[in-house]
Amino acid sequence: MRHIFVINPNSGKGNDFQALLQDIKTATQEAGITPEICAEQDVNDAIKFMRRVVESGEPMRIYACGGDGTMFTAVNTTYGHKNVQIALVPYGSGNDFVKLFGSKEELREIRRHINGTPHWIDAIECGKDVSVNIVSMGFDAEINAKQASLKKLPFISGAAAYHLSTFYCLPKKFFNTFTIQIDDHPPFTGDYMFAIGGNSRWYGGGFKACPLAVPDDGLMDCITVEKKLGRLQMIGKIENYKRGEHITQNDKWPFAKMVRGKVMRVHSDVPAAVNIDGEVRMATDVTFELKEKAVCYVVPEGSNYFERKEKGTL
Repeated sequence: MRHIFVINPNSGKGNDFQALLQDIKTATQEAGITPEICAEQDVNDAIKFMRRVVESGEPMRIYACGGDGTMFTAVNTTYGHKNVQIALVPYGSGNDFVKLFGSKEELREIRRHINGTPHWIDAIECGKDVSVNIVSMGFDAEINAKQASLKKLPFISGAAAYHLSTFYCLPKKFFNTFTIQIDDHPPFTGDYMFAIGGNSRWYGGGFKACPLAVPDDGLMDCITVEKKLGRLQMIGKIENYKRGEHITQNDKWPFAKMVRGKVMRVHSDVPAAVNIDGEVRMATDVTFELKEKAVCYVVPEGSNYFERKEKGTL
């Protein structure tokens, strides 16, 4: 099996990528494997490299060393190739997807990914894009669109950029009028703050938007939050939303609904932001469709994911 490390040297702020290279060298030497390293400043060069190697058909493990954007690129470039396993080494500012599998500090240890367990997880298709984490339309997607520019500012982390973007969008992009249909249920129309499809739980640098989602259960957590509160009231509930209490303590959020399904369709009369694992598109009609066992993800060594899932404590 080929072991390919795709490094995004632009991920996060203040990361020591020379130290990462040394860790890769040490861990691969101990494991007796020869690493192949792609460390491109231009994401398009990294995409070309991955496309070229996956077309060989050889079994390979691609270690995406960066943030959720690096994971998005690796998944979307290799999607549909059964010869590819993907590991995520968290060197970004957010790294929301890996939170189910361990802490960022633990999962920066390369040996955990070399010794990890390949496991097929679900994915959400959205047009030509693929998500392994969360897709959405509404206030949060508008926030994410603004967050992308704020993260480029000095000393602004992913979480800080998300908070700043929230307050920027609050007076301008607070809700959208959506028509939503989940599977074959009748469509419904109204003013919504969020329309979310969750394969996993966190986004935006730590917001637990889909607190019950599991990425290998064959279902998507479809969450809608109606616009029932004013802007100032919503500010007071942001921390509740961050903790996932809009679902886990639904008595406080009766205007939030969750349905598990396979397909979620959202229509907006005007173009609205669409979030796909942190990437932003603009659209009026979107279909989020869950595909079972679509991506082979490497669960890192030492993760208690399987144990917690078996015990029902995940």
